[in-house]
Amino acid sequence: MSVERTEDVESVSEAESVTTAVAATASVRYYPVAPGVRLNVRSGPSTSYRVVRVLPEGAKVPIYCQTPGQSVAGPYGTSNIWDNIDDGQYVSDAYVLTGSDGYVASRCA
Repeated sequence: MSVERTEDVESVSEAESVTTAVAATASVRYYPVAPGVRLNVRSGPSTSYRVVRVLPEGAKVPIYCQTPGQSVAGPYGTSNIWDNIDDGQYVSDAYVLTGSDGYVASRCA
């Protein structure tokens, strides 16, 4: 009987983990990169970090969290906000149409 209880607890825990992961993914919004821009994706929140890839024109990016960094001037003004679009991947918010001059996602930990 104790084995059944252990399995039930593990099943509930696994179900909660899956539900949490799905909810987190569902809450992420995608935002368009400025038209006509091939945007450098960097390994950190500054142009001094290495370029890890380049987004094509017309790209849309998820913003998982945002962090302050180097101030950059772009099509949507000057901003020190950097958007985390994937694990270890950042783009300047000055190139992303979020509809706000401030934070639209939680701050990165």
